[in-house]
Amino acid sequence: MNPNDALRSLRYMLGVNDAKLAAVIALGGGSVNKAQVSAFLKQDDEEGYEGCKDEVLAQFLNGLVIYKRGADPARPPQPVPRSVTNNLICKKLRTAFQLKDTEIIALVEKSGMKISKAEVGAIFRAEGHRNYRPCGDQFLRYLLKGLTA
Repeated sequence: MNPNDALRSLRYMLGVNDAKLAAVIALGGGSVNKAQVSAFLKQDDEEGYEGCKDEVLAQFLNGLVIYKRGADPARPPQPVPRSVTNNLICKKLRTAFQLKDTEIIALVEKSGMKISKAEVGAIFRAEGHRNYRPCGDQFLRYLLKGLTA
């Protein structure tokens, strides 16, 4: 999923304004202002559109975990990955909202997609594991739709 689309969907799901979104990114170690966030959220054919880098999306996801669960002073800050995959977005959402596999299945099925527990487990495996499965855009959209509802 395109980083701008993911950021737009996550903002809609959380129901926060541009300033709050910038504050969540700051929690993850980023520094963007409200105008940049507004440019990230525009459609690619609108004037003033700016492409969101994977680094900014990763900082937002790290900040989202801190925003929803609080900072743990005993743990060092999470490193910012160079590329953000749909699997990473799903993992961060699961951590931020403290979701179990059964809850993820219920959210996705509520949105209209059938998925088994084994398929969900495969999405959360480490890349390189023999049962690893890349997360598709459709699954991520259904998960975000279920979280929004």
